[in-house]
Amino acid sequence: MILWILLALLTAIVAAALLYPLYRRPEALAPDNAGEIEVYRDQMKELDRDRAGGLISAEEAEYARAEIGRRLLAAAGKENVDAADAAKASGLRRMAIGIVTVAPPAIGLCLYIMLGSPGLPDQPLEARLANPGNDMSLLVAKAERHLAQNPNDGSGWDILAPIYFRTARLGDAELAYRNAIRLIGPSAARLSGLGETLVVANDGIVTEDARSAFEEAVKLEPGDVRARFYVGVAQEQAGKADEAKATFEEIAKASPPDAPWMGLINEHIAKNGGSAAASAGSAPFLKSLSEDDMGAVEGMSQDDRQEMIRGMVDSLASRLEAEPDNIEGWLRLVRSYMVLGDREKAQAALTTARGHFSADGNEGRQLAALAVETGLPAEGAGKAEAPDAAPQGTAPQGVAPEGVTQ
Repeated sequence: MILWILLALLTAIVAAALLYPLYRRPEALAPDNAGEIEVYRDQMKELDRDRAGGLISAEEAEYARAEIGRRLLAAAGKENVDAADAAKASGLRRMAIGIVTVAPPAIGLCLYIMLGSPGLPDQPLEARLANPGNDMSLLVAKAERHLAQNPNDGSGWDILAPIYFRTARLGDAELAYRNAIRLIGPSAARLSGLGETLVVANDGIVTEDARSAFEEAVKLEPGDVRARFYVGVAQEQAGKADEAKATFEEIAKASPPDAPWMGLINEHIAKNGGSAAASAGSAPFLKSLSEDDMGAVEGMSQDDRQEMIRGMVDSLASRLEAEPDNIEGWLRLVRSYMVLGDREKAQAALTTARGHFSADGNEGRQLAALAVETGLPAEGAGKAEAPDAAPQGTAPQGVAPEGVTQ
């Protein structure tokens, strides 16, 4: 019932705003030719006085009277036309008033009946929180309400932290990770998540706090690729090229050749003066070949295989010209150019891709994260645009709040 009252009030306010100019009465103004008519009448009276005083002859008086009468009739006809126009304008104004009064409410009501749910009962926030379904915002609100009442629930903070990170709420994510670590203890996933949050919040710079978190994560879980990657990035940013190269080479040795992060790791090895095997980046392309093609590839020389990969990359670039909305294709193309050592083409592909997607959307954030990973400049990449700046294929940061219990 309250909804209908609000809708009626809003409709009345809008209608009043539209009708106000129409209901204003124009000031009563004399016709434009009113003075002209009075002049002709005065001339008639003056002509009669001149005729009575013998100043003009009867014949001259008749000629003058005829001319003045003709002009008087013309002026009077013009006045009648102006009156008719005013009456017509008044009729149009009344029609406009009727349309404004009836049409908007009628159209709005019809649209609401066809597209809305007038019979649906109100559902208070409490009821929606009790049954949030798959609505992520309600799930987060439910968890936040629970934590407001139970701030020492470390598991709740642990669940919310990666969600805050993925939605670019970096300040909340840092607080949630720190609370989870304080309440239920450190783990490689929590420390890596905290470190990555600090990195993204500082535009890709691995701060001292972030580096400490990643190093602690590596101590707890030596196989944590994400943490080891950022340790290498920290060394690289500090100008320790030899240490960074050794760190990335260790990651490469411990990873399978077809690991999805190998292209990025090889790029950093080359950046710090090392040499990465070209075949390490070819696995993603070779997976798409048939068994017969795979047999032919196995017999190729390294140069021939590299040439084949370049052909596949060029083919992907051509497809993206016809399908520019394929975000996965753009991500793969940029990484492919980086694996092949063609940084200029990688930068050009990244710039072109960013032109096809909104910087505030999920695709724009993925491209911003890719720029952070690869070290490519990305104009407009901000703190809130790169929530996923980790080597592609690393372990997920957390579990979605599905099934949060209160």
